[in-house]
Amino acid sequence: MSDHTEAGTAAPYDALLLLSFGGPEGPDDVVPFLENVTRGRGIPRERLKEVGQHYFLFGGVSPINAQNRELLEALRKDFAGHGLDLPVYWGNRNWAPYLTDTLRELTEDGHRRVLVLATSAYASYSGCRQYRENLADSLAALEAEGRTVPRVDKLRHYFNHPGFVRPMADAVLTALAALPEDVRDGAHLAFTTHSIPTAAADTSGRPEAHTEDGAGGAYVAEHLDTARVIADAVREATGTDRPWKLVYQSRSGAPHIPWLEPDICDHLEELHASGVPAAVMVPIGFVSDHMEVKYDLDTEATAKAAELGLPVARAATVGAAPRFAAAVRELVLERAATERGLAPERCALGALGPSHDVCPVGCCPARSPRPAAAGAE
Repeated sequence: MSDHTEAGTAAPYDALLLLSFGGPEGPDDVVPFLENVTRGRGIPRERLKEVGQHYFLFGGVSPINAQNRELLEALRKDFAGHGLDLPVYWGNRNWAPYLTDTLRELTEDGHRRVLVLATSAYASYSGCRQYRENLADSLAALEAEGRTVPRVDKLRHYFNHPGFVRPMADAVLTALAALPEDVRDGAHLAFTTHSIPTAAADTSGRPEAHTEDGAGGAYVAEHLDTARVIADAVREATGTDRPWKLVYQSRSGAPHIPWLEPDICDHLEELHASGVPAAVMVPIGFVSDHMEVKYDLDTEATAKAAELGLPVARAATVGAAPRFAAAVRELVLERAATERGLAPERCALGALGPSHDVCPVGCCPARSPRPAAAGAE
């Protein structure tokens, strides 16, 4: 990266914040965590206990915090190994370490220009704008305490960065190798991501990317482009052109509100009914193997496949892969160089090109107007 070579500096930035969703780390944490997630929606505590059964199946522990600790360590190791002097902090939206506490620590440590890496790679309200709203809320809380708050910028969406995509392609090859040999060549690929309301999908991304009638806006377009790149890489590696489809999981909310479909379990039924001999589930919408991967795919969808007699394997997520940590370093240096007035190389695979650095007005609009940091509004 020609313009990244200015001493590998992250200037003007002086810290990186890993911003994630958070998750419970014991049975007593589950309902309070879900209360944080659903605050303002008036959901009864007894209903939250029912929802929490997914967590209780795993001892009340979500794997997401442990995986973020691994990513934090991978980032620090990669930065140190490449001479990038940039401290890395970690804060969550819904559980400890809480975002406001981490931003307070950053401020007390004297940091004034902070880059944010969100553990969500695609454009959507819940995957971008809501993170920015939480940042604005936390910064406002610190300002109310009389603190000098840092300027905060967010790294661009990295759904098509080679360091995110190529590890997933390799994970598909590993999953295919785990299938019985007699069904491997006929296996279809089911690329999965979190279902969201079609209205939210249609207004995802920049205003010019918005669509109507459930077409899905930037959210669907970005996932389809990533899936296509991975499917092409798998074909090149195996010599087999495998049918694939983008499907959805982890739907929640009122049943009368349209959400993106088909659901992964319904898709597995369709594959089995049409005589497909096997499938690989590829969770491209998730950075790590957190609860929605462990339960909705490894537990629920895998049980559905067993009920059908359909052999399935599940590809690993990127997690703390060294290539992903390296990609974050490249994104940091790219954004820093841009802020210094340079024109760095902006790596991206597929047809959509690199995403924007600053979310424009009207990008993934809020359900109701709320301040959002790290954007044009």
